Order: sequence, then C-alpha cells, then structure tokens
Amino acid sequence: MEARPRFRSYFLHPRYWLTWAGLGSVWLAVQLPYRWQLAVGAGVGRLVMALATKRRRVAHINVGLCFPDLPARQRRALVTRTFESVGISLLETGMAWWWPKWRLRRLGTLEGLEHLQQLQGQGVILLAMHFTTLEIGAGLLGEQLAIDGMYRRHRNPVFDYVQRRGRERHNDSGIAIAREDVRGMVERLREGHAIWFAPDQDYGIRHGVFAPFFGVPAATLTTTSKLARYGRAAVVPFTQTRLPGGRGYRLQIHPPLEGFPGVDPARDAERLNALVEARVRRQPDQYLWLHRRFKTRPPGESSVYGTAERKRKLEGAAAAAAGGRGEDASGWGRPLNR
Repeated sequence: MEARPRFRSYFLHPRYWLTWAGLGSVWLAVQLPYRWQLAVGAGVGRLVMALATKRRRVAHINVGLCFPDLPARQRRALVTRTFESVGISLLETGMAWWWPKWRLRRLGTLEGLEHLQQLQGQGVILLAMHFTTLEIGAGLLGEQLAIDGMYRRHRNPVFDYVQRRGRERHNDSGIAIAREDVRGMVERLREGHAIWFAPDQDYGIRHGVFAPFFGVPAATLTTTSKLARYGRAAVVPFTQTRLPGGRGYRLQIHPPLEGFPGVDPARDAERLNALVEARVRRQPDQYLWLHRRFKTRPPGESSVYGTAERKRKLEGAAAAAAGGRGEDASGWGRPLNR
C-alpha cells in the first residue's frame, strides 16, 4: 500500500519551479466560472493539437483504425474534438483537486448507486475507462463512496505529491494501491472494499491476450478476471459523461457483469473490450485517442505507429486500393493529415 504523501523541503528547489508555475497556472484558471473554463480548456486543447504532432498522428491513426467507414472530414473533426476534450480535462483535473467540495458536488449527478448497495459486504472491481473525464469522474464519485485507487508513482516528486493530495482529499477512507501490488488488491477485495480499476490501455502482452477492440487485435489485460476470481469480487462498470451546454457530469454505475469471470480469460478480455467499445461509440470525442492503444502487435504484424517512410508506403497502397480517390477505408489516407 502507498503511504500518504508528505511535503518535503526539497520540493522548493529551483529545479521544480517550472512544475510549481504550471500547477499555479492551472489553479488560477480553475477560479474562472465553469463555462469559461470549458472554453479556455477547448482552446488549450487546440493549441496542444497544433504543437503535439506525434500525439496528433497517434490520434488520427487510432480514429482511422476504429472508425474506417467514417468519412475523412468527420474523422478529422473527431480528432479535433478529442484534443479539445483533453484540454478541458486539464482544467477538470484542477477542479477535482482544488475546488471546494460543495462547488464540485453541484456539477455531478450519480445514477445506479443501488447496484453497489446490493453488493454490501462483497468486494467490487469498479471498472473504469480512460475517458478524458476520468479524473473529475473519480473525484465526484469519491465524494460519495469509499474507493481504493490504483496508483503509479510519478517521476516528478512535486507533481506526485500534489496529485496524491488532490485525489485523496475526496476519499479519506480509501487507500492508494500500487499497480503492481496484486496481492494487496486481492486482500482488499476479500475484505469487501471497492477498487477503481481501468484496464483499457496497452500494458503489453505479458499479463494479457490479444482481443479485438473495434475489430483490431489489441493487447488486453487478463488481470480483471484474475482479480475477480481470487478476490471473489463483482465487476461493476463505471462511466462518466461531460454533458453538453456546461450542464456538468453524469456518473453512471452500471449493473454488475453476470457470469464474470468465465472459464476462459481470453473470452473475458473480449467481453470487456466489447463493453468499452460500446461505451466509446456513445461518446467518442471524450475517449483518450492519444494513447497508443494498438502499440503491441501480434507476432508477425508491423507497428501501426511506424516510421514516416512506412506510413508513406501505407498511404500509397491505401490510395491505390481506394481507386485513386485520395481517401481509404482504413484511415491512413492523406486527408487525415490536412
């Protein structure tokens, strides 16, 4: 288990002044009215999109792979909205860490609490997903429920300290568990605790299998099945949605997965990916497409995020396959980069 963070005098060393300046800028921004923050965040996201060329390319490739039938213009618009959502999420993180609790609570509505109430005494894996609203969703939920959280120490000790303080202020009875501490997670689940767990990223294939995500083989953890089995826990999906028009957030606790885990962890992984995919299709612009979800490839397959030379070859082949229209169904065509 991770010990509670403490302030250290060396945090004031000049090497961390830039970190403090960045955190201070976010703190100042989140003092603005909420709707103003949405506009500022969207602007920040567009700036990030212009500067972060590698992440922009990753997002275009991901969207092209997952929505091959979407016209090129709509794919580009989706990537733009995704970056705007990422910019907004930066300020949402500041809101979750520093806003007065009474002010934060006014933005969230929680649905489906009865699904957890019916599991009193049983451990729960609260299955989260990597939407850009992840931080504020966890903060809003932590105001109402005692939840343990998965945690990986940040390399920057100042940021790590501020992040831990910001997260744990919502959940005094919950604890932080290192991502690698499987034994600790199992023990907490057997004691009847709820653990926030988001497995929908590429963590390699050592502890996973390849399962389809939007029809593309993706390295998918089987840890969820193991935790549920050894911790004798229910798996309960949890999602959050940023509502349009500055109306705040809807938090949804969904019914527990029936018959989970099954006899085959690979089939469980397919089931979880299908669940995430269905939710992403409902709010694709709020999903974190900047992550290299398809980084690990099955044996014999080349990287989908390959070199520029390989990308040019793929674009040429795709253009030829599309009959010279300059656009292709795979999402690799030139229109993605305009």
